[in-house]
Amino acid sequence: ILAEWAAPRPVEKNLLTIADNVYVQPEPLGVVLIIGAWNYPWAVTLQPLVGAIAAGNAAIIKPSEVSPNSAKVMEELLPLYLDKDLYPVVTGGVSETQELLKQRFDHVFYTGSSAVGKLVMQAAAQHLTPVTLELGGKSPCYIDKNCDLAVACRRITWGKFVNCGQTCIAPDYILCESSIQNQVVEEIRKSIKEFYTDNPKTFEDYGRIINKRHFKRVMALMEGSTVVIGGESDESECYIAPTVLKDVTAESRVMQEEIFGPVLPIITVSGVDEAIQFINEREKPLVVYVFSPDNKLVRRVIAETSSGALLANDCLVHFCVSALPFGGVGNSGMGCYHGRHSFNQFSHLRSCLIKKLKLESINNMRYPPHTASKMTWARFLLLKQINLGKLRRMALLVAFAALTAVIVQVR
Repeated sequence: ILAEWAAPRPVEKNLLTIADNVYVQPEPLGVVLIIGAWNYPWAVTLQPLVGAIAAGNAAIIKPSEVSPNSAKVMEELLPLYLDKDLYPVVTGGVSETQELLKQRFDHVFYTGSSAVGKLVMQAAAQHLTPVTLELGGKSPCYIDKNCDLAVACRRITWGKFVNCGQTCIAPDYILCESSIQNQVVEEIRKSIKEFYTDNPKTFEDYGRIINKRHFKRVMALMEGSTVVIGGESDESECYIAPTVLKDVTAESRVMQEEIFGPVLPIITVSGVDEAIQFINEREKPLVVYVFSPDNKLVRRVIAETSSGALLANDCLVHFCVSALPFGGVGNSGMGCYHGRHSFNQFSHLRSCLIKKLKLESINNMRYPPHTASKMTWARFLLLKQINLGKLRRMALLVAFAALTAVIVQVR
């Protein structure tokens, strides 16, 4: 597959270039900087590294200092398997990252918050270095009252509380009609109990907030809201129970920033019209989630909103589909990766046209003096696109017809 991705990519020609060799040639960018995140420190650091290597680049890997144990293991293990001069691991905190960003790279790939993403882009701009920014945002989740609420809430509960809510593509908040809000709460309550028992604090599959700073930040977001599930916490363990907030408004503190924790607000709307309006009044999210059995409703949400991705009737799983580009739009990021998209992101797609030093008479029309006749021919030759595949099929049909005619005559 890699040889196919790296091979020259033929393109359509016009009549003026029909005899030329015209193609796109992927080539390595050079040396790239990969700045990883702490919430999934291996996946969001090594996946872009794989793409960078596949495209032929050297890379400096900067794991997040917020997950120091993973950073240490990465620093120890990667040099055992990769050339340490081509793929060095740089550990450290903010000052080390800032120093790295002062250097000139051919590409910078950053995963993290929108606020830091702006600083990364600002630093890269000093060298006109292109960036890929994998950021976050408040990913909405609209629940249609006509869907199977038990199934919908089970999948939402999983998507929200896995990794203790510290997932960039986790559903940030729910939008639903007031008539189903209480039922949504009860179905989520059942799913929390099913997944994490009556006491998530003692259950080994339920995680913790990464550190006390983020613990205090998430706890502060709940101020002024009505807790209907969970709410318990233990700062000494950075533990926050799976929590659901009811009757939240757009002005609530929890709606002012990405939550990135196990807190799920519910905002009531009159229907899909108001839900779409609510989504569009805010920054473009990394994902829009919609749960509905109505394909027309789903397609309407696709058509009338914008986000990095849209998932209907499930959460998170698009991350596992390597054929899908993973990335944001607007405030949730720029650029994308996974599979071939990673290869393209770390490649320069170079336009190539190779012409022979023959048939110079064809070029006469482009040379002065520019007569009306020359201009007419130039427009025709430039604007007439040639579909080589179609031409080949036509040639085969003609050849087949000729062969058939010969066989008939012989008989």
